[in-house]
Amino acid sequence: MDTMTEIEPKERIIGHAEERFLSSGFNKVTLDELSGELGISKKTMYKFFPSKEDLVRTVMHMIMKRVEKNVNAISASEKPVIQKLAELMLFVGKLVGRISRAFQMDVQRFMPTLWKEVDKFRNETILSRVGLIIKEAKREAKFRDDVSDEVVMMMFISSVQSIVNPEVLSQHSFSPKEAMYTIFHVIFEGSLTEEARKEFIKYEFSTL
Repeated sequence: MDTMTEIEPKERIIGHAEERFLSSGFNKVTLDELSGELGISKKTMYKFFPSKEDLVRTVMHMIMKRVEKNVNAISASEKPVIQKLAELMLFVGKLVGRISRAFQMDVQRFMPTLWKEVDKFRNETILSRVGLIIKEAKREAKFRDDVSDEVVMMMFISSVQSIVNPEVLSQHSFSPKEAMYTIFHVIFEGSLTEEARKEFIKYEFSTL
C-alpha cells in the first residue's frame, strides 16, 4: 500500500481537528462529525483514531512537538537577548491566543492526565525558557532587577488568554494585532530598562 495515501488522510484529520478543538473545545465534537466535514469515510477516521481521546491526545502531542521546536530555535539563536525575548513572547502570545477557554476546560475535566502532561510541558519547556532569557536580559542590564520574571510571564499569559481570543475579539473593534501590541507595551515597557525599551520596540514592530 502506498505510504503517502496512508499519511495524507491522517494529517488532514489532525490539522482539521486542531482548528476545531482549539477554537471551541472537543467535548461536543464527534468523530463522525469530523469525518463528514473532511469528506472522508467513518471507516478511515476510526482506522487512524479509534476514539476521540486518541485524536485529542495526538493533536496535543503534535502541538507540543511544534512548540518545543520553535522555542528551542528562538532560544538557541545568536540574536540579541531583547530580540529573542520579543520573538519568544510573540510566539507564546499567538499560541495562547489560539486556545479557547472551552478547550482548556474540556482537557481539565475530561482528560486530566493529559492536562497534567500539558501543564508540565508548559512549565518545563515554555516558562522555564522564557525565564532563562529574562535572567540573561537581567545580566545584561536590559531587564529591571526589581521586577519578578515569573509575575511578568503570568501577567502576559493571563492578558492574552483574557483578550486575544475569538469570543472577546468578536465583541470589540480592535484586531488581534492591536491587542497584542497593547499587551506588549503595557507589560514590557514597565519591565525593561530605559535603554532596552527602545530596542524592544524596534524588534516588536518587526515581529508583530
